[in-house]
Amino acid sequence: MTWLSPEQFFGFLSAALLITLSPGPDNLMVLSIGASRGRRLGMAFGLGCGLGCLSHTVLAALGVGALIAASPAAFLALKLAGGAYLMVLGWQALRSSGRMSLQADGAVEVSVWQLFGKGMFANAINPKVVMFFLAFLPQFVVSGRGDAPWQIVQLGVLFTLQAAVLFGLLGYFAGHVGRWLHRNASAGLWLDRIAGCVFVGLGFKLIMGL
Repeated sequence: MTWLSPEQFFGFLSAALLITLSPGPDNLMVLSIGASRGRRLGMAFGLGCGLGCLSHTVLAALGVGALIAASPAAFLALKLAGGAYLMVLGWQALRSSGRMSLQADGAVEVSVWQLFGKGMFANAINPKVVMFFLAFLPQFVVSGRGDAPWQIVQLGVLFTLQAAVLFGLLGYFAGHVGRWLHRNASAGLWLDRIAGCVFVGLGFKLIMGL
């Protein structure tokens, strides 16, 4: 059984943390719920969003495994297409205004478990997240280490764990984070710029064969 190398682990974790923190629907919703409904519900929704990534991990691992079984060239094509997709995402992030608008949702009473399930379901059925996992995870697979699907599973679990931790913390500290973002209007802009550079760099590195 092949485990991730330290270089894979820390390189992927660094990129995943930056991407998770960049402005997006999930983390903004976590902040909104945490600020409007309290820490417990914000954390519940955040943990659900993070754990919803497990379904995408399974799909990515099965898809990569099937491609490798069918043709190594097809796996290479997937990585190249994924590199191009990441560069497009990076360009969009670099052009983004970085505006982070937090809007409180409705006042309908829900339980912790209902919001947890809502967060997990919303993430699991999001087709954009499926595409992102298929593009992002294979970039950190080292073909020479073998068993690419197992590497994908490890990367996906690592992404899921860091997302669950960060989203949970966002839910817990939503009030403080929301006030800080309100005072620092450029925060979202810089987070977008950093994430955009990460996406473009990963895509360029793969496509150019560096």
